[in-house]
Amino acid sequence: MSDKQIEPIKDADKKALSAFVERITEPLSKHGWPAWLVYLFAALGFIYILNPTAGLIEFIPDNIPVIGNLDEGVAFMLVLAGLVEFFEGWKYRKSSENKDDTGKEE
Repeated sequence: MSDKQIEPIKDADKKALSAFVERITEPLSKHGWPAWLVYLFAALGFIYILNPTAGLIEFIPDNIPVIGNLDEGVAFMLVLAGLVEFFEGWKYRKSSENKDDTGKEE
């Protein structure tokens, strides 16, 4: 064991992590993406993940060091975006329906 103490997390790091978590947990429909398109991409990502390695579809071969698994990472992010849209997107769409043309709550 070393005598080094674990450094506390700095406030700037906490804010950056908080901003990252907030960004990936807000629905894409909040940024103007149609919900059906998010669901379509999520379904395609899910199908890609179910495809075994070296299957019929492989955008980046997994035997390439470092970048070989990026396509699977993107597929998982697409599925995550679909899940966030499903569980959180209805809240945003409901709140935007309650606003009138001036942007004020009815």
